Amino acid sequence: MIKAFQNAFKIPELRKRLIFTGLLLIVYRLGAHITLPGIDDVALEAFFKQLMERGGNVIGFIDLFSGGAFSQMTIFALGIQPYISASIIMQLLGVIVPSLEKLSKEPDGRKKMTQYTRYGTVLLSIIQGITISIVLRNPENITGQAGEIVRDPNLWWHFLVVLTLTAGTSFVMWLGEQITERGIGQGISLIITVGIIAGLPGGVTTVLNSLVTRREFGILSLVALIALIVVAVAGTVFITLSVRKIPVQYGRQIRGRRVIGGQSTHLPLRVNAAGMIPIIFAITLIQFPPTALGFLPRDWGWVTGAQALVDTGTPLWLTFYALLIIGFTYFYTAVQINPIQMAEDLQKYGGFIPGIRAGKQTADYINTTLTRITLPGAVFLAAIAVIPIIITERLNIGATMVDGASILIVVGVVLDTMSQIESYLTVRHYEGFLKDRKLKGRRR
Repeated sequence: MIKAFQNAFKIPELRKRLIFTGLLLIVYRLGAHITLPGIDDVALEAFFKQLMERGGNVIGFIDLFSGGAFSQMTIFALGIQPYISASIIMQLLGVIVPSLEKLSKEPDGRKKMTQYTRYGTVLLSIIQGITISIVLRNPENITGQAGEIVRDPNLWWHFLVVLTLTAGTSFVMWLGEQITERGIGQGISLIITVGIIAGLPGGVTTVLNSLVTRREFGILSLVALIALIVVAVAGTVFITLSVRKIPVQYGRQIRGRRVIGGQSTHLPLRVNAAGMIPIIFAITLIQFPPTALGFLPRDWGWVTGAQALVDTGTPLWLTFYALLIIGFTYFYTAVQINPIQMAEDLQKYGGFIPGIRAGKQTADYINTTLTRITLPGAVFLAAIAVIPIIITERLNIGATMVDGASILIVVGVVLDTMSQIESYLTVRHYEGFLKDRKLKGRRR
């Protein structure tokens, strides 16, 4: 592993990409500590303590994915959530609306869809920014206790807060796109991962305080939690690297005096082709019902009953959460992989699957295989996200809803980034993170 990192910095292009990525992530973390203007930090901290009692796990999730920027009300308080929400909306519209579906298949269609996603991000940021400014001005409407968070909540302050939050989200979105284009790894996923890792020290401190000071759970519970994390990490690595290889044969073609083709290879289909995106999408959607109910007055009789029904850990919530993950896994896999296009490319270059006719039958075969292997990947993602919630509640550890999901996201993003670094090292004949014995044998 250490040698692989040393080799990575020997390649000038890869070294520049790694340094560029690191610098942009540092900029993101610095911005996550710049507080909005006119905020009383002491009153804000007291407000969020009361809010956590009502919004609980959902508020903790939002704060965790923003790297603590939400609870501190910094310029990056909204984080990358508006962008994720806009992406979900645009991808769903791309399937439902015929004109957008046709646009996405055009040569420059993806660029236009990306531009529409950016516009949607700005619009959602403005809406959320207005909501936050109103909540900060009148916190007693949410917590039921009087208190002033804003020193001078005039109209100019509202405008400045909305503008700052919108600009902050747009800047974070730009950082993610720059990392993807000029850095290493998927920028948006890396930003989310950095936010999760930033909250790790605080999470460890909370667990240790609960164990040593308050003694809310025992040593056996802590050992079980560590074992659960190890199993989740190992399972994530296994399912992420699992591939179904479809044999492909290329016919021989004679061009002049050269014989081209006649090779046997395979078409790799990943068991989890969607990566960690379904988890991120599912969490983004499932936070809305409890968050909206948490902001409604408790005087309304039906609010308390509805909150108990959709609260984290209830059977209905867990079922809906798992179904969302499975549904988004199939949806995003269908968006990423086009069996018809793959079949056409095989036929174009003289390739065929043994025993399967070229054209429609090949596309149907690929689609059927992809559907079958996606099911275990989707079920695994749902299980590894839901089971830790059930176990930690039984062990009385008091973990948040994102424990299993955060492990999946962090491990998945790390593996994806390592895979990109590995490709650079392999092309230049350096030893990478994943040792290929066949490649070594050929070199010998």
